[in-house]
Amino acid sequence: MALAAAAGLEDDGLIGTMKVFCGRANPTTGSVEWLEEDEHYDYHQEIARSSYADMLHDKDRCQGLWSNNFSGLSEAMAAVNAGNVKYYQGIRAAVRRVKERGQPVIVLDIGTGTGLLSMMAVSAGADFCYAIEVFKPMADAAVKIVEKNGFSDKIKIINKHSTEVSVGPDGDMQCYANILVTELFDTELIGEGALPSYEHAHKNLVEENCEAVPHKATVYAQLVESRRMWSWNKLFPVHIQTDNAEKIIVAPSEMENCPGAPSVYDIQLNQMPRGDFTILSNVLTMFSVDFSRQVNSSPTYHTMQFEPLVSGRAQVVLSWWDIDMDPDGKIKCSMAPYWVHSDPKNIQWRDHWMQCVYFLPNEEPVAQGESLYLIAHRDDYCVWYNLHKTRIEKSKSNFHGERPVCECQAHLLWNRPRFGELNDQNRTEQYMQALKKVLKADSICLCISDGSLLPILAHCVGAEQVFTIENSAVSYRLMKKIFKANHLEDKISIIEKRPELLTSADLGDRKISVLLGEPFFTTSLLPWHSLYFWYARTAVTEHLADSIIVLPQAASLHMVVVEFKDLWRIRSPCGTCEGFDVHIMDDMIKHSLDFREAREAEPHPLWEYSSRCLSEPQQVLTFDFQKPVPQRPLSAKGSVTLQRPGRSHGVVLWMEYHLTAESSISTGLVQRPEAQGECSWNPHCKQAVYFLNSTLEAKTQDSPQIVTYALEFNPKVGDISMDFRLVS
Repeated sequence: MALAAAAGLEDDGLIGTMKVFCGRANPTTGSVEWLEEDEHYDYHQEIARSSYADMLHDKDRCQGLWSNNFSGLSEAMAAVNAGNVKYYQGIRAAVRRVKERGQPVIVLDIGTGTGLLSMMAVSAGADFCYAIEVFKPMADAAVKIVEKNGFSDKIKIINKHSTEVSVGPDGDMQCYANILVTELFDTELIGEGALPSYEHAHKNLVEENCEAVPHKATVYAQLVESRRMWSWNKLFPVHIQTDNAEKIIVAPSEMENCPGAPSVYDIQLNQMPRGDFTILSNVLTMFSVDFSRQVNSSPTYHTMQFEPLVSGRAQVVLSWWDIDMDPDGKIKCSMAPYWVHSDPKNIQWRDHWMQCVYFLPNEEPVAQGESLYLIAHRDDYCVWYNLHKTRIEKSKSNFHGERPVCECQAHLLWNRPRFGELNDQNRTEQYMQALKKVLKADSICLCISDGSLLPILAHCVGAEQVFTIENSAVSYRLMKKIFKANHLEDKISIIEKRPELLTSADLGDRKISVLLGEPFFTTSLLPWHSLYFWYARTAVTEHLADSIIVLPQAASLHMVVVEFKDLWRIRSPCGTCEGFDVHIMDDMIKHSLDFREAREAEPHPLWEYSSRCLSEPQQVLTFDFQKPVPQRPLSAKGSVTLQRPGRSHGVVLWMEYHLTAESSISTGLVQRPEAQGECSWNPHCKQAVYFLNSTLEAKTQDSPQIVTYALEFNPKVGDISMDFRLVS
């Protein structure tokens, strides 16, 4: 993001073109860089990195919306696909009800985005629409879209936050609205500030008992037991088999009792195998919000009594919501996962509205048939859950429960996939076997990774001395607690420094014989950002023995061409929606995608997205950690042939870390593609996706398609430039 700006710099000989200096922490080299960028750099990045087209292709939605409290385009653009039936039906019905009362129809559209909902309202018979859009570039686009579609005389675009809009003869709105149309929801329903926005609108911008589209939202919950999901929240005991005995790494009691991170974990539950969780309760209706009446954003709670269907350990609450577009509940849009959905074979795919995973503060044993109470707490932006064995009396009006806050610091350092990675016993065993091959009784080890258990593994295998570098105060404090809980505080030395600041005194004037790394760093976004380990290895070269052993000894970058079942939608243009021309929005997105960084790969957890490999996986670059980072770039050019029929939507890239000559850890494909190309991705990592500018139908082997590639790793900036092209 741009941190500071300098204006009036020359650009291609033109004086007065605005530029900004962007300060960025380079996740690969670890350095802070200041680069000169176009003044709209952040804006273009926001648009280019968004998942707007996913919303545009949501058949149940029809809002061309940006969040009223703008927090990013990826959560702001809405669905404008040709099948956007639900919102349109709700708007038509609301307009009809107002007309039947003999009133002029005045619509307020908060977060209008493209202006689509307002255009729908006018087409349905509304007399006038006030369309609010806080983000100026989007508001400007809405003005053009509304004008192009011939609605300028009945739609007024207001470039303000809704809380700044005034009503009156000299105000932004001439009168109060009697229909409120908006979409301010995220996966959690209220996380984008829907409640405060509705609360203000009802008090200041609309008539009492106005119509609202949507009319109501209802939040549902289901209690489950799931070792897989619980592994995203707690550090399990890690079993280590040494030559002498089994040792167990345990979490500090502070971590065991920690309520965890306050944020919801939103994922594609429709990709979660049914065998990975046990349902403990029926679907519980937790609470509803009527958007046609005054909304209260004050903290509150809702209690549902239930009896467990089976005995088990209550660990996780799965939650989702649906919205009724009309008062009768006949026009409904549901986020229900497949096992409770009314039509599981025809679920609308979405990446903007998914399902929620909430972790209870602690797992609780429950018995079939006993009486329990699930409590949903909420404030104005957040929901969290607790399980009680007795009812909370309503007379305790001040009982809202404290929003969970991490007290152990592990949830501040490790994200959910990282917890799962550390709890992967098979992965731990791979590192153990590799360590046994390279460590000796006199080994002096240095570990460079953020919050890693490798130092403990190295000590258990029998290294003479183990040092570990922790870059941040959070990771330093966390690892001290873990070492202390396992009585290793005097066995492993923690150094709170950046690698380049390491001194001989920090190491007791000893040379390092084995350098270790998973590698894992909290700043890594793309797979190759963990090459920071290579830069750190280079920075500590003077402290390494001549016969240094590095684990992993090397890394390699791999690629495969894929067809996505649904993920392609986030990059697909919309064009015309419900008869309204929104090409201006498509052009706006395309313009932003033409910026330099926007043409690069982006991270996605592909286990959540069905895909097929159209080519065979291929190794394209290799990085030798035994040697320092080279001065010259590493490059690769070539082509891959598509072996299977299908749409070539993009190229997936990932890293593999070669612990030894015989053992490797993949952050991408965990096995070769099956005969039809079905992919199995590492569930603990995000893979990099480079979306191709165009897709072709891969033909039969008689006339196969090919994808050409050109990649270059620039050691000066620590990044990989890439270009992929589909050739017919």
